[in-house]
Parts: sequence; structure tokens; C-alpha cells
Amino acid sequence: MVAIVVPGLFLTFVAVAVLVGRLPLLMLGLYFITSTVTFLLYAPDKSAAQKGQWRTPESTLHMFSLIGGWPGAFVAQKLLRHKSKKQSFQTVFWATVVLNCAGLAWLLSPPGAAAVRSVLGMGDK
Repeated sequence: MVAIVVPGLFLTFVAVAVLVGRLPLLMLGLYFITSTVTFLLYAPDKSAAQKGQWRTPESTLHMFSLIGGWPGAFVAQKLLRHKSKKQSFQTVFWATVVLNCAGLAWLLSPPGAAAVRSVLGMGDK
């Protein structure tokens, strides 16, 4: 249950921020796409681990979590029971979650919102 609730609440928060005009729709899309890709990276890695085959580097999994795929990684860890017990991996994973959320918080701040508008060519509104 927690595998769906935590990411669901986070993505709902992002969706509400989009609906009230605090974030561009692009951000919600970014989270959904990177979460899906990240989940899809975990699944074959779990299978490869069980078969002793080539694995997806942990740095790749962490990079996708950092850029917004952490909800998908969280779901994969809980549902697939993959990378959920390795403490060193979990420490870095949670650091990526904190950094990603801090970046999102900055985007919701006045300077961050101005930066987003500038990047998207929306000027100061």
C-alpha cells in the first residue's frame, strides 16, 4: 500500500501545483515519464540480479531518481523487492529524493518560478 501512497501523494502535489499555475505542465510530465522509465530500469535489473547477468549500474538508477524518477524507483523497490534492503543504496536513494524535492521546492519559490518562466520564454508575469 505504501508503495502507491507515497508516490501518489507526491504526484498529486505536483499536479495541484500545475493546476494552480505554480508549475508548468511539463514538470508533471517529467515526473511521470522519468518515474516510468526508472521503474522499467529496475524490473530487468532485478531479473538480471537473480540470473547473475549484466546489471544496470547503481549510478544510473540514482541519476534517474535524482532527475525525477524517484516515485517510480520507490514503487519498484517496494513491489519488486529490489534494492530495498541494501543500506548503502538506500542512503544514496534517499539523498536523491531529498535533492529532487529541494529542487522542486526551489522551483516553487519566487526566484525558481522566475527562472522557469525565463527558460520557457514566458517572461516576467
